Amino acid sequence: MSVRNLDALMNPRSVALIGASDRPGSLGSLIWHNLTRANFTGMLYPVNPKRKSVGGIVAYKDFAALPEAPDLAIIVTPPETVPAIITQAGAAGTRAAVVISAGFDADLRQRMLDAARPYLMRLQGPNCLGLIVPPLGLNGSFAQLMPASGGVAFLSQSGAILTSVIDWADPRGIGFSHLVSLGEMADVDFGDLLDYLAVDPNVTAILMYAEAITSARKFMSAARRAARVKPVIVIKAGRHPQAAKAVASHTGALAGSDAVYDAAFRRAGMLRVYGLPQLFTAFETLAQSKMMPKGDRAVILTNGGGIGILATDAVIDAGVQLADLAPETMAKLNAVLPTTWSRGNPVDIIGDAPPERYGAALAALLEEPNADAIIALNCPTATSDASASAAAVIEAYAKSPKPLFTAWIGQATAAEARAMFSHFHIPSFETPEAAVRGFSHVVRYRRSQELLMETPPSMPTSFAADMKAVEKVIAPVLAEGRAMLTGPEAQAVLAAYGIPTSGAEIAPDAATAGAIADRLQGPVAVKILSPDISHKSDVGGVALNLRGAAEVARVAAEILARARTQRPEARVLGVTVEAMISRPGALELIVGATEDAQFGPVILFGEGGTAVEVIGDRALALPPLNLKLARDLMASTRIWQRLSGYRDRAPADLDAIALVLTKISQLIVDIPQVAELDINPLLADADGVIAVDARIRLRPNDLSGAARLAISPYPRELESNLVGTDGRAFLLRPIMPEDEPQVQALIRRLSPEAIRFRFFSSMRELSHRDAARFTQIDYDREMALILTEPGNAGEARIFGVVRLMADPDNETAEYSIVIEDALTGRGMGTALMHRILDYAKARGIGEVFGHVMKENANMLAICQALGFSVAQQPDDFDCYRVSLALR
Repeated sequence: MSVRNLDALMNPRSVALIGASDRPGSLGSLIWHNLTRANFTGMLYPVNPKRKSVGGIVAYKDFAALPEAPDLAIIVTPPETVPAIITQAGAAGTRAAVVISAGFDADLRQRMLDAARPYLMRLQGPNCLGLIVPPLGLNGSFAQLMPASGGVAFLSQSGAILTSVIDWADPRGIGFSHLVSLGEMADVDFGDLLDYLAVDPNVTAILMYAEAITSARKFMSAARRAARVKPVIVIKAGRHPQAAKAVASHTGALAGSDAVYDAAFRRAGMLRVYGLPQLFTAFETLAQSKMMPKGDRAVILTNGGGIGILATDAVIDAGVQLADLAPETMAKLNAVLPTTWSRGNPVDIIGDAPPERYGAALAALLEEPNADAIIALNCPTATSDASASAAAVIEAYAKSPKPLFTAWIGQATAAEARAMFSHFHIPSFETPEAAVRGFSHVVRYRRSQELLMETPPSMPTSFAADMKAVEKVIAPVLAEGRAMLTGPEAQAVLAAYGIPTSGAEIAPDAATAGAIADRLQGPVAVKILSPDISHKSDVGGVALNLRGAAEVARVAAEILARARTQRPEARVLGVTVEAMISRPGALELIVGATEDAQFGPVILFGEGGTAVEVIGDRALALPPLNLKLARDLMASTRIWQRLSGYRDRAPADLDAIALVLTKISQLIVDIPQVAELDINPLLADADGVIAVDARIRLRPNDLSGAARLAISPYPRELESNLVGTDGRAFLLRPIMPEDEPQVQALIRRLSPEAIRFRFFSSMRELSHRDAARFTQIDYDREMALILTEPGNAGEARIFGVVRLMADPDNETAEYSIVIEDALTGRGMGTALMHRILDYAKARGIGEVFGHVMKENANMLAICQALGFSVAQQPDDFDCYRVSLALR
């Protein structure tokens, strides 16, 4: 990830247009016209070796002739000229370029990138519409309009979508901070821009139109960061295979499975919408909403019963709720409405409602304790003016903290009213359904933020996989060049991770199968054993509830003969025999893992059994998983309701199922050769779980398990032991989300002085939001090591934390440290600093710095002993800046 030199792209002080022209209809002419008419606050330079002036302004032959090196170059020349232009621009000191030109093959694209690399020059495009930054008055595009200035950033791979949004927003007075057409994303991509925009205080929300994602790990890291601080809404095109083909040819990047994209957006905390109408609805909501609703209960206010019913249907379809009106609200409404009003929600104030009735009813509803938002509707009538009713609503709503969504229906009579709402930043829509969708979008966004901040429960039991047992199974299989594990081999791998299995035994022939059955004493299952036959039932390779040696031997012989007849090319190694599992009422689940071309490994959960494809009840999630994420995945399926218990059925052991999911997630991290895995069925009931059948496919892989994930997993390799000067043993390890309760407990135990030294203010405890931010970290961009006692995360006491937060380019990283007062002066602070500096050096960070209060003598002494330089803060005389150069 990198934001290096993106300031030159997104906030330039000077711009040169390479290929500027006076020729009517040419891109050089259209873009120069937009640049000079948009009131850009900086300098503009036309560059064209064939012209002395463009639009009455002196033109320059090349970069060497320019009076200064422009921050940004916009290039509209033929594609074969671009690499040389990039070289000239970089040599002159230009730090970014927008390549609008199209027609780059792979070789020319690489030459362009190679030309930019020595100068660390950032490139937007090629094959893009350009860049618009309304607050700067910069329109470096061939869009048809100059948008208004505002707080919404819009990133789009499609120039057509970008111009459509501009055209839609213009009459509504909706403004933008940035509009970026990314084109083919040869260099600057979604991840880079999300990183940049996340910390821009003038950007209040980010909208994305995406056709494909490049650099999934960078994207996920940036998206998770951005979505924690501001709304990020995405529309992903190419959801179906035929559309995905069009996307691939249009952008030059392969689109991944849409279900995986859905899982990725959900994990990042982004709000996904489907289609341009929903994008416009979400856009309107984010651009105009004053605040987020606290819940999902809405009251509908309407002057028409029909549109109220349509809105009610939309509420139910959207998964939000109609609020129940409190008695005091009913009394207020009775006092201001005619006796014929609906006396319920929707609140139908009758078709002849004058503006005063709208205002009075809304005033009462804004005080309704059971409502989280109001959806106000109006249909045109001859008895009331739509604009006057809108004015009454605006006046009544002026100082309310409750979100309001409006839909004034119609065109000729409603256009002015909708413009009035937009002027006062009240979300306004053209249909009842769109208004409800606007409300549901912000509810979904709020829920996603709550999930991001939710503290996962501590693991009910710690587990460590038996990696020697795993290696004993996998090494010979890879040595053979075999891909599929046999059933017993797959069960052995699962057993090494503490996942209960049915314990199948191998019988090379029918007689041995009979002998095993005789020893097991009871009904058994016999299954074909072949590395080439994955779906055993397809060849009649499964027999259940067999009893006695004779029956088992006979049926085993039939299974072997049938397999060899139907699949003569398959290697048949015999059969497996296992005791029948009697779990009446147990539900059949599927738990699996596969690898996506874009996002790497993904975890699957759903209803299992032989009809798994027909039922189609499945959900996906990106690893790594903890218990909270595992439960979220389970709750995304239809079978979740049955697992939770119903009628006389007790709930299944949900913790045991979630634990299996987290173990499979860890297995994927530990064993990079696992390309595909499924457990089907995994039987689940109130007594726990058991894996009845499993398939694992291997593929040689030189990457580590962690490297192939789209989200950095817990870095277990950073765990180490520390011994205090008094001989006390401690564990030093990376922080986990589950640690939040113990981090809170540590803060409560700190002295006021220790609090002030760490947080530079007085406080008693961290808010849940702050504690979640400190413990739910992205290991790709920051690290926090905790000093703790051995034990489960969330239960083991924490004595200290050292944290390092790096910029996206690894140039600098800020450290912070806090140690429990009782351990101060015992060498723990120095030990933690040594470990975090070792980590910083291994990561390639250029400089580590921190801020230390002058009174904090212990920390200053540690820093000086470690070689930090100490400098007075020019704007803070109570604090020193300490820094240590690492390269």
